Amino acid sequence: MSEARPSPATAPEGVASRRSARLTALDATHRALGATMTDFAGWDMPLRYGSERDEHVAVRTRAGLFDLSHMGELTVTGPQAADLLDYALVGNIGSVKPGRARYTMICQEDGGILDDLIVYRLADLGPSSPKAGEEGAYMVVANASNAQVVLDALRARQAGFDAAVRDDRDAYALLAVQGPESAGILEQLTDADLDGLKYYAGLPGTVAGVEALIARTGYTGEDGFELFVRPEDAVALWEALTEAGKDAGLVPCGLSCRDTLRLEAGMPLYGNELSTSLTPFDAGLGRVVKFEKPGNEGRFVGRDALAAAAERAEQNPPRKLVGLIAEGRRVPRAGYPVVDAEGTAIGTVTSGAPSPTLGKPIAMAYVDAAYAEPGTKGVAVDIRGKHEPYEVVALPFYKREK
Repeated sequence: MSEARPSPATAPEGVASRRSARLTALDATHRALGATMTDFAGWDMPLRYGSERDEHVAVRTRAGLFDLSHMGELTVTGPQAADLLDYALVGNIGSVKPGRARYTMICQEDGGILDDLIVYRLADLGPSSPKAGEEGAYMVVANASNAQVVLDALRARQAGFDAAVRDDRDAYALLAVQGPESAGILEQLTDADLDGLKYYAGLPGTVAGVEALIARTGYTGEDGFELFVRPEDAVALWEALTEAGKDAGLVPCGLSCRDTLRLEAGMPLYGNELSTSLTPFDAGLGRVVKFEKPGNEGRFVGRDALAAAAERAEQNPPRKLVGLIAEGRRVPRAGYPVVDAEGTAIGTVTSGAPSPTLGKPIAMAYVDAAYAEPGTKGVAVDIRGKHEPYEVVALPFYKREK
C-alpha cells in the first residue's frame, strides 16, 4: 500500500511547527534516537535516524523497525458492512474471509483513484476486534494524506446500507518490522502462530505483553509484519522489539528508506503513480477491479467508467508504467520527461531515486505503449536539459527470494 512521499527537507523544529503537526505516540522516542523529523500529511514523522542507505540495506539484509502510526484506520460495521464496501470500493470485499486482508482501491464516479487501501476482515483480532454488539467488522487502512477523503467518501456512500463508518485513527499506533530476520525477532515476543500466518492475513496475539493485531503485510518488498496496537502500548512495544532485535541487526528506519524500498519493489505511491487523473487500468492495476460481485447486483461507484477504461486499455493501451535503470549516475525525479532518440517526449517519470540494492539510479515512469517493452532502445530521461540514457525494464526492480 502506498503513501505520498515525504519532503526530503527537514521540517522546522520550532515550537509552532510541532504544535501544528500531529505527533505519534513514539514522538519522544524518535527524538531521543536523534531522528531527522519532517512534516508529512500533517504529522511530524521520522525521515531518517542516520544514513537512509544503511537503513535501506538493513531491511534488505536483516530487519528494520518503522513507526507508521500516521496511517488512517477506519472501521466499518453492521449487517451490511460488506455490501457497503462492495459498493464503495472496486474490489470484492464480501469474499474476504475472516482474518484475511485485501489490497483494493476507492475510486470516483469517473474512475479516478481516490486512494489505494488495505481492507482487513476482523474476527476477534486483538484491539481491532468488533466491540460488543458490532457485526461484520472491517478495518480499512488508508494512506495518511487521504484518510479524511476516504472517510468522507465512505460516509457519503453509506446511505441505504445498514452499516456504520467509524473514524478510528486515534485508536491505533502502527509499528512495522520488515526484513528477512523479522519473523525470528517477533517469535521471541509472541506465541502467536507466525509460521501459519499467510501473506495478507492477520491474527490476534500478544506481543511483549501488548495486545495486537499481527498482520503479515508491508510496503518494502520484504517479508515482515505490521502490528496494530493501542497508542499507550506503542513505546513499550518499540522498546521490546528493539531489544529482541539487537543481535539480529534490527535498526530504526524512517520514511525515506521506506520510499526507496517500495520503489525497488515496484510498489505504487499515491500522488506519484496513482491519482484521481488515473483509473486502475491506466495504472496497470486493473486486476484489483472486480466487476462481478454477489452483492448490490454488481453495482459499485465508478463501475461504468471503469468498464469503459478496461475496454480502452485492451483495445488501445494508454501509456504503461515501466521501470527505468540508469546507464549513468544522475538521478531522475518525479515529473522529469522521458524522451526518445529524437528528443520527443514519450512519457513522464513518476518516482526516482538511487537504488542501494542495484547500485544505480532507478525510476518508474509512464511511457507510450510503443516504448514500454523491456529492452527498448533509445530511451532517455531529460535531467535538467541533458538526455541521460536509461534501460527500460519490467517491474519490479527487486524481488526477494521465497
